[in-house]
Amino acid sequence: MKILLVEDEEPKRKNTLIALKKAVREPVVVEAKSVTSALRELRKSKFDLILLDMSMPTFDVGPGEGGGRPQGFGGIELLRSMDRYQLTVPTVVITAYEQFTSGGTQISLDTLQGTLTSSHPATFKGLVFYNSVVASWAEDLKRKISEATANQ
Repeated sequence: MKILLVEDEEPKRKNTLIALKKAVREPVVVEAKSVTSALRELRKSKFDLILLDMSMPTFDVGPGEGGGRPQGFGGIELLRSMDRYQLTVPTVVITAYEQFTSGGTQISLDTLQGTLTSSHPATFKGLVFYNSVVASWAEDLKRKISEATANQ
């Protein structure tokens, strides 16, 4: 199974890779750390699954590059771009935030999940709340991956 892991935070990326190797037999993982690099990977290769962080920069952070503007909803920006380019890949969002702020309004994970389900029905397959202290997130991820790829 070829998987695109879109995650810019190193500890969460490492923990997700560990959980992924327990959830999927012999995964082939390609990594991206920003909206732009993820879209570039999606346009050049075919993937069976995307594991997507919700909050990430526009561009990769690197020498002389600050990563563009931070995106609280960078994951949504990527999902919109996928729709625009007709890139339909099952996507599971993994976020460490329990709430998001948009226009001064707090958005819960349940509200975010409902919004993503209705706005991106062909691609969005679930949301996992990542918590490095509680191991149950990895089991939730395994379940979501299984559900998202059941028909492949």
